[in-house]
Amino acid sequence: MSAPDGLPPLRAVLAEYGLDPKKALGQNFLLDLNLTGRIARQALPLAGCSVVEIGPGPGGLTRALLANGAEHLTVIEKDSRCLGALAAIAAHYPGRLTAIEGDALKTDVAAFAEGRPLKIVANLPYNIGTQLLLDWVAVPSWPPVWSEATLMFQREVAERIVAKPGTSHYGRLAVLCGWRTKASILFDVGPEAFTPPPKVTSSVVQLHPLAEPIDVPLEALEAVTAAGFGQRRKMLRQSLKPLGGEALLLRADISPQRRAETLSVEEFCRLAALL
Repeated sequence: MSAPDGLPPLRAVLAEYGLDPKKALGQNFLLDLNLTGRIARQALPLAGCSVVEIGPGPGGLTRALLANGAEHLTVIEKDSRCLGALAAIAAHYPGRLTAIEGDALKTDVAAFAEGRPLKIVANLPYNIGTQLLLDWVAVPSWPPVWSEATLMFQREVAERIVAKPGTSHYGRLAVLCGWRTKASILFDVGPEAFTPPPKVTSSVVQLHPLAEPIDVPLEALEAVTAAGFGQRRKMLRQSLKPLGGEALLLRADISPQRRAETLSVEEFCRLAALL
């Protein structure tokens, strides 16, 4: 029996192309088309945009993005076994889907904008999701080419992205994302939605770039957050000692007795500006 989009059910696609999920590639396939449709709708409107998806696998989210109006969709897939399934989707949606075999960590998504607003929508492989997000947020020039990112992570990573000062999940990732984006968790996805089911709950996060974040050098902010959270249980006068320690903190009007997890994004930026 065909799915609502006229293509075969995803479980039949897995069987046809021999797509047993590979743990080494961080593959947990999302086969519920109602759920992939819900994710795609969070990124609306898609018409007139260039859309990039990372790790499409058998194409569940790919199909949802196309069904919800994506006119220029580029998918980047490392697993060559998935290319046949993606080619079948491309044939069903002529001229709208480009599948690229490659490593997302080595791919500049900005190249796919082609003069249109760029949206990134992906159920990111667990093993590279955090690094990909840092690659998109910690870039030399801002604002970035992408205008919106709707991404699925492990729940723990999602909480680290949106964490506030004073909470256990607050760290370098929260500071960098809070500095340059407005990020929010949209909804959770239980393990039972995936094949194979992961041991953790997942969350869909949406990020919008801020047009004018606080103007500090990226390298300086990365240095001060790395030092501060590298020894997060120590007072800042000790953890920031290689960068100036107590003298730097006093210049920034920050108590040397505080710990990194208590500082706001603005206070981290104040320290970075003084570097």
